[in-house]
Amino acid sequence: MLFPTVYGENLFDDLDDMFGLTSYEGQRRHDPLFGKNASRIMKTDIRETEKTYELDVDLPGFKKEDIQAQLKDGYLTITANKGVEHNEQDQKSGRYIRRERYSGSCSRSFYVGENITEEDIEAKFENGILQVTVPKKAPEVPVQKQIMIK
Repeated sequence: MLFPTVYGENLFDDLDDMFGLTSYEGQRRHDPLFGKNASRIMKTDIRETEKTYELDVDLPGFKKEDIQAQLKDGYLTITANKGVEHNEQDQKSGRYIRRERYSGSCSRSFYVGENITEEDIEAKFENGILQVTVPKKAPEVPVQKQIMIK
């Protein structure tokens, strides 16, 4: 059976939640920051060129200051934090009936190799897309030395 959707969300999800119905028991994940679309956050395209790997990470609604990248044990972890200011409002401006903006964080890790350093990685954030360039480096092979036996 087909259900009407808006931006990929089933319009009957809220009714299902209200009556405790789920089509896939335990499969539905509700994230307070991204709602039912949490699985679609930080979508990443990875391109391989002759000398690099290029990652394009979708982070709409984030600012450059909200995003951090860390390299540890060969894993590049990208974390985005978002906060919403909760201002007190007076009675003249009304009350909220529904609030869909929340605060929270999301992260994603990529294995880039243990021989990559922070200086090797380049990143820029523009129009909601984080572009990361990681050079290709072959793992260092230990040099075999032949020992002369006398």
